[in-house]
Amino acid sequence: MTGWYVDDRCTNCDVARQLAPGLIAEADGASRVVREPDGETEVRLLYTAAYACPTRSVHPGPGLRLDPALDPFPTAVDDTGTVLLCGHNSTHTAGANSYLLRRPSGTAMMIDTPRWNRELADRYAAVAGPVTDVLLTHRDHAAHGRRYADHYGARLWIHEGDLDAAPDADRVVTGTEPQEIAPGVTVHPLPGHTRGSVLYLADDRYCFSGDSFYWSRTTGDFEIAESVTWYSVEELAVSLARTAGLLRCEWVLPGHGERRRLPPAETRSRLLALADRAALMRPRPIDFTAVRW
Repeated sequence: MTGWYVDDRCTNCDVARQLAPGLIAEADGASRVVREPDGETEVRLLYTAAYACPTRSVHPGPGLRLDPALDPFPTAVDDTGTVLLCGHNSTHTAGANSYLLRRPSGTAMMIDTPRWNRELADRYAAVAGPVTDVLLTHRDHAAHGRRYADHYGARLWIHEGDLDAAPDADRVVTGTEPQEIAPGVTVHPLPGHTRGSVLYLADDRYCFSGDSFYWSRTTGDFEIAESVTWYSVEELAVSLARTAGLLRCEWVLPGHGERRRLPPAETRSRLLALADRAALMRPRPIDFTAVRW
């Protein structure tokens, strides 16, 4: 074996494929490096994938270590720098993506959490600003919430439906109606994937959808992971029908699956269509291999 490779700890979470398209692809139920990088730009894409991979399965070569100087995280999602992708995904959150949301006050909010590491936590705050709130989208992503919140002296948020996953949360979202939790930031309860799933909408531009929906490269549309719905796919359909028409955003930023930027009107129409498709879905056995990345 020579050059970049993915080791056998890969869980097929799709994170590396999102960040190094054309260099890492799926084969036999796992990610594989399909060609060597051509130039510095592609090397950096592989480093981005490597430093996001929750199992640290992406390597530059046998016996070679990653160069810490090429760790790109946190990295801006768009040219405004308002949202930063944290990278350093955690096995304790099923490898979910997490984000930092900068606010006009100079502070920041963390949406879901990367792996816990004190130096990482300090790096995030140094780049994004003091973190005032850690916003959990649902129970599956709660693993490091309290540690990050305590480190920052921040408030930890979760919905009452998933409160047992973060019983020491500082703020508990209730009911199913949207609520403004900070200037420009609204939480929309979205029970379905779990009983306490929510999404956060910021500045009518960024939608942090947790595990409720994502952009699928396979279908070229927004999808729900109906084969990995822990609470109720019927309830998720109701939630989407109630919520899709209220959302105005350019970016959909999920915990799992692709991020996608679209004109707000197209995002809304696609989410309304997703709600219609979801209404036809019925419960099925949990099957991670059936997710259409």
